[in-house]
Amino acid sequence: MAFEGLADKLSNAFKKLKNKGKLSESDVKEAMREVRLALLEADVNYKVAKDFTNKVTERAVGQDVMESLTPAQMVIKIVDEELTSLMGGEGARIEFASKPPTVIMLCGLQGSGKTTHAAKLAKMLKAQNRRPLLVACDIYRPAAIDQLKVVGGKAGVPVFEMGTENPVKIAKAAIKQAKDYGNDVVILDTAGRLHIDEALMNELKEVKSEVNPDEILLVIDSMTGQDAVNVAKSFNELLEISGVILTKLDGDTRGGAALSVKAVTGKPIKFAGTGEKLEDIEVFHPDRMASRILGMGDVLTLIEDAQSKIDQKKAEQMAQKMMSNKFDFNDLNEQFEQVKKMGPLKGILAKIPGLGKQLEDVDIDDRQIDWVQAIILSMTEEERSNPSVLNPSRKRRIAAGSGRTVEEVNRLIKQLEQMQKMMKQLKSKGKNGKKKKRNMLPGLGGMPMGGMPPMK
Repeated sequence: MAFEGLADKLSNAFKKLKNKGKLSESDVKEAMREVRLALLEADVNYKVAKDFTNKVTERAVGQDVMESLTPAQMVIKIVDEELTSLMGGEGARIEFASKPPTVIMLCGLQGSGKTTHAAKLAKMLKAQNRRPLLVACDIYRPAAIDQLKVVGGKAGVPVFEMGTENPVKIAKAAIKQAKDYGNDVVILDTAGRLHIDEALMNELKEVKSEVNPDEILLVIDSMTGQDAVNVAKSFNELLEISGVILTKLDGDTRGGAALSVKAVTGKPIKFAGTGEKLEDIEVFHPDRMASRILGMGDVLTLIEDAQSKIDQKKAEQMAQKMMSNKFDFNDLNEQFEQVKKMGPLKGILAKIPGLGKQLEDVDIDDRQIDWVQAIILSMTEEERSNPSVLNPSRKRRIAAGSGRTVEEVNRLIKQLEQMQKMMKQLKSKGKNGKKKKRNMLPGLGGMPMGGMPPMK
């Protein structure tokens, strides 16, 4: 999970503040010293870390905070605001041209994930009713054009290529084709290059001056840490980038790049890559990211994920089934399929406020869903629709067929019964005019968060 190490250290620093009724100036400064160390360990630029803690200290030692009934909470609120400001304040979007097509040029180092994220971006824009065109401008890397064709095909987006022709000519021809065929967004996938490679950097300048792109997005691998900031600075000085796509954020436990890029270059992070699938890209919201870092969750992103990745009709049908107490193993299997679309379980749960901290030492294996589904799929149609027929011999057969134990089969059956019972109770409460708060995942037809039995 992104920022895991940083979130832990910040949490420890604030814990000491919470244990004190009143805060002195020295308490705040001691906490900020720990915050600064945490930022530096997370690979945040030294100057950025220093300026950040100075700003927070200046605000936190004020009269309002010191005399507040909850001074520790006030300090955390200030840190949250300053973190949001550090990462750009408001979420930045793509500036679409008033006269299509909008030209987006992707650039960055080799291996940063440009080709994959070109397809991810195209797929996201396609879902927003845009008509993107991917353009293969990487003529140097072996099989780069083939890779773009493959990921473009998976995203359902056309790919323009002219072999190993000059990238400037390719870009100009692609824009002409986009105008002719009604593509309103052109995404140029350029070759990866070192920022110190003068010849290749000049090639990018040439492409820029010839096609005049509306957006120049620098693709940065967040795993490179502090060096990512130096790369961003060099590319920005040469090309004047308009924003950043931060990749592999799901694997970066430090996250220093995300916290430093905006402060050093002045350019916002517009998108974040959060996994290997083409759907794993999200708009970068500084305020939501700050909440995640401070362990406050990110409900808005969770809801947006649910709305975009889950079949709403199926979710509604499922909710109706649950409320009418007709929920069976076929429906439970369908629920798990919907959950899997939203990415790793730990990532989903970490976005729920209050759960992130509880999950620190919990090892959540995503294969648990597959194991549960194996049990369900080892049942006959009759058994899935009518669990009451499951006698001991049938359970032994299901366990053998799924490679699980009889105990796990029993646990799953009990779990379904509990869900049905809970739904019956909720229904009766509703009839009596009483409302009960439900711990349910948005967009999943009301699937309770305890809907999966623990597996060995």
